Amino acid sequence: MSLRFVVQEHEATRLHYDFRLEIEGVLRSWAIPKGPSLNPADKRLAVAVEDHVLEHADYEGIIPQGSYGSGPVVIWDEGTFDLLEKGDDKLSFQLKGKKLKGDFALVRLKKSRSGNDWLLMKKKDAHAVADWKLKTSLTKKKRSELKEKVPPCSAS
Repeated sequence: MSLRFVVQEHEATRLHYDFRLEIEGVLRSWAIPKGPSLNPADKRLAVAVEDHVLEHADYEGIIPQGSYGSGPVVIWDEGTFDLLEKGDDKLSFQLKGKKLKGDFALVRLKKSRSGNDWLLMKKKDAHAVADWKLKTSLTKKKRSELKEKVPPCSAS
């Protein structure tokens, strides 16, 4: 069964990418400082953050000043995914997005002090791109179209 995923480009205190997978009725979420990659040589830090409600997958806007995560948020990529493996310390999945395609894994770092540090890795497959470069969706034009609005609440 295909489930939904979304990657939101989020310029809060620092620019990062919120990677969200629909699992068990919520969006399991990770903040990826450098963003995802289609290059299997790249191993991206992915910090687990609180789960979000499914409605958050559609959110684009400017989170108001004074609110947690204040700043602009746009959908960088979205699509469906098939969960291939689910464990406490590893998730394997196949993404079917507009930008991200193919097999990926999220693996929890065992030596993480917080227990929230994972690595997002692209597996070698037909969708891998060795010289892949991340391109922003948060352009000047896109920023000018965003409205300030409070996003849907977290799932916790």
